[in-house]
Amino acid sequence: MPAAINRSINDTPEKLVINTIRCLGADLTQEYKGGHPGTVMGAAAIGVALWRFAMRYNPKNPEWFNRDRFVLSAGHACLLQYIHFHFTGYDVWTLDQLRTYHNPNFGIAAGHPEIEFPGVEVTTGPLGQGIANAVGLAIASKNLAANYNKPGLDIIDNKIWCFTGDGCLQEGVGQEALSIAGHLRLDNLIVIYDDNQITVDGNIANCFTDDTSAKMAANGFHVIEVQDGTNDLPAIIAALDAAKAVTGKPVFVHIRTVIGFGSRRANTGAVHGAALGAEDVEYVKGVFGMDAKAKWQIPEEVYEYFRPVIERGHDDEAAWNALYAKYANAHPEEYADLQQRLTGRLPEEWRTFLPPKSKLPTAAQPTRKSSGIALAALVPKYKHFIAGSADLLESTFVNFPGQVEFQAPETGLGDYSGRQIRYGIREFSMIGLANGMSAYQNGMFIPICSTFFMFWLYAAPGARMTALQKLRTIGIATHDSIGIGEDGPTHQPIALANFYRGLPNYNFIRPADAEECMGAWEIALDSHDTPSLFALSRQAVPLLAGSDRAKVKLGAYPIFSTTSDDSDPQLILISTGSEVTRSIEVAKRLGNDLALRVRVVSMPSQSHFDQQPFEYRDSVLGNGKALVVSVEPYSSYGWARYAHASLSMHTFGLSAPQTKLYDIFGFSVDNITEKVSAWVKTKTVGGEIVLPRLGQFEELLLGYAEQHH
Repeated sequence: MPAAINRSINDTPEKLVINTIRCLGADLTQEYKGGHPGTVMGAAAIGVALWRFAMRYNPKNPEWFNRDRFVLSAGHACLLQYIHFHFTGYDVWTLDQLRTYHNPNFGIAAGHPEIEFPGVEVTTGPLGQGIANAVGLAIASKNLAANYNKPGLDIIDNKIWCFTGDGCLQEGVGQEALSIAGHLRLDNLIVIYDDNQITVDGNIANCFTDDTSAKMAANGFHVIEVQDGTNDLPAIIAALDAAKAVTGKPVFVHIRTVIGFGSRRANTGAVHGAALGAEDVEYVKGVFGMDAKAKWQIPEEVYEYFRPVIERGHDDEAAWNALYAKYANAHPEEYADLQQRLTGRLPEEWRTFLPPKSKLPTAAQPTRKSSGIALAALVPKYKHFIAGSADLLESTFVNFPGQVEFQAPETGLGDYSGRQIRYGIREFSMIGLANGMSAYQNGMFIPICSTFFMFWLYAAPGARMTALQKLRTIGIATHDSIGIGEDGPTHQPIALANFYRGLPNYNFIRPADAEECMGAWEIALDSHDTPSLFALSRQAVPLLAGSDRAKVKLGAYPIFSTTSDDSDPQLILISTGSEVTRSIEVAKRLGNDLALRVRVVSMPSQSHFDQQPFEYRDSVLGNGKALVVSVEPYSSYGWARYAHASLSMHTFGLSAPQTKLYDIFGFSVDNITEKVSAWVKTKTVGGEIVLPRLGQFEELLLGYAEQHH
């Protein structure tokens, strides 16, 4: 028998729907005593305005290309999104799936929205990043529209909606992204601010007293305000309709709500991120005219209220399909190009545009410049690429011939068809924007982002989300070591490589020369579900005789030997990047001085090496018969997996010319030769090499720097 509903309280369909959402949010969080009920209850009317009225989408085909995109930057409020997926008719979002929220037998109702589930555009949760993702989605849409729309055939004209809260606006990444959105005048972006004045610690008056509307106006947004977003559904609908009509500026809809509305703990931090408790849940149901003892109350009228969304979505997609068919007939070349991009793959011939080793410069040059050769060969040819930098376009070699900057056309700086982006000094949001672009449609965009390697520390939280979502981006990290020189220890990465090497589903590659740079680009473009980051040198390195792009994907391979028969080395030097050249010089000396059979291994990617069969890894590392020493001016963390000893960094860097720094920190060819030679002698007994045992890993440069500056 259906539970009783107080019709005097729920005297309109809208009130019944909104109150049902509030009670359902309370039930779903209470079921497993976890989650975030407050925003669901306070912003229920915003959800109805969005999913029932404002947004254009087809719940029966969540992948419809020209759908509006919705980003829940306040990812903790995911139940608001999931409940509306259920009500609007997404097939997989059943009530049973809603009940997997915080359920030990988990399903698709994850604790924060996750990209792999229907209806979810990007994974959000770390506050502020969703704003950056939404700006990236808006850039992608604008770029597609500028490149493919024709008069009377606007095949890309969607809106990007972003729901944010107080926390997202306090995060630096959110502010960075909003700043660039205003600069770019992205009028397809609508940001909805659920201003409930509460975070986990309580009222934001304790820490956040910005005039947010004034700040957003100063950022270049058109601001619309709604005073009662908790209950005034018509006002919210009117605001969102007005937002859709704005041109020339992104829109910021500032809506004030009461978090946890209906609870005894409404408007407190307690209702933000914890279940209400059984007694308060019953109280809430009484407030909203529902049966206090009944769970999961969804009157049939609620489903009926949302039913027009299915028909509208079907009709919108059908109308678009007809328009797209007309476009195909009128503009077959552009249609074919767009269809190819919809595959999420580059055309098969892309690899042929990378110059062969015989055509690469033989003179020594920085690997940052060598990477630029690959970029210049590919990016102008394919609209998939959109390349940019955090204020270092030329220094990181991500500028390309015939570039047009992505800018608002009326500024005279470029236009929206451009594929060169100046992110400004906003490293974190640069990656957040790139994640949004990459997520727009199954690999349709391949964002390239660049800055000095040290400042990929600012970008690291965004890069983690790239890997988590299995998005393909390409990172350029130049000035990758103490070789940056005079800029000093603030700019010299020592331990950062450890983070990127340890990040799951991430390609961290440090190529030794121009040929290995080509191999790094091949890995990145073959990795459809994995982001890549290239650590590239400022200092020049020669083109090495033994380098091989085809072997970069193996992670490590022998690149030099002091003997013609390299099958039985006694000593192996493993290096990465610019130190491979030094290791080869050291090997030549050790081969002569100690009469040792010395092999040099280039290890551009530890993670790719770890994926190889044991037999290959064992053969590269000497089959358990050779002494192995790693040479790299980073922290030694991780090298004990591959080597018996290392020459590594143990302090921060210094401000001095890079050649001087290599001397000070012990990475001159003379010192490496001396240290390795002395160490090998300690491991030689009666003319035979004795391999160290587990736990005997040695740091050959420990204390060296302190003695030499």
